[in-house]
Amino acid sequence: MRTDAAGLAAAIEALNSGEPIVVPTDTVYGLAVRAGDAAALDRVFALKRRPAERSVAVLVGDVDQAAEFVALNSYERRVADTCWPGALTLVLNRLETADTSIGRDDGTVGVRCPDNPFVQMLALAVGPLATTSANISGEPTPVEAVDAARALDGSVAVVIDGGRCEGVSSTVARVDICGDVMVLRQGLYSQHDLEEIAHRC
Repeated sequence: MRTDAAGLAAAIEALNSGEPIVVPTDTVYGLAVRAGDAAALDRVFALKRRPAERSVAVLVGDVDQAAEFVALNSYERRVADTCWPGALTLVLNRLETADTSIGRDDGTVGVRCPDNPFVQMLALAVGPLATTSANISGEPTPVEAVDAARALDGSVAVVIDGGRCEGVSSTVARVDICGDVMVLRQGLYSQHDLEEIAHRC
């Protein structure tokens, strides 16, 4: 399906029914379910042949949606406000009120607002999206929607075709309460970039 109103409606219906879907992002094709739907997330792990103990990132429509389930200190908020939407995943602390299936056992969640209007609208419509690359674990992610869907170990309810997805992988980083930055995976943003943003007045 296309990234139009019909595609959005189909994606919303599938996600609300607990079905995984394939969606385009600004980096790669993603396999998505509603964050907090533990049963649906189990299906994602099965489709990818991926160990269930590994957490997946959560995509949001905007910073305010992220603040509904994670805490952001002033530096994290400044970085998010500057870099989102975009290729930056921030590792943030899950709120005590949030579903414990969101993020890791240590209470952290990798959160990103992708530079993709369709995914932003989808997240704002159904809630944050637990999303991982649409591929078998350890294998390359196909750049075309149909190939990404075929690469999985099983079928998905909806495949949204957004054209070729060949973006740069997101930087994964933590920003502490002093504004110090730890880059966990290098991508578009460097540690220097993020420290400059965090301390910008």
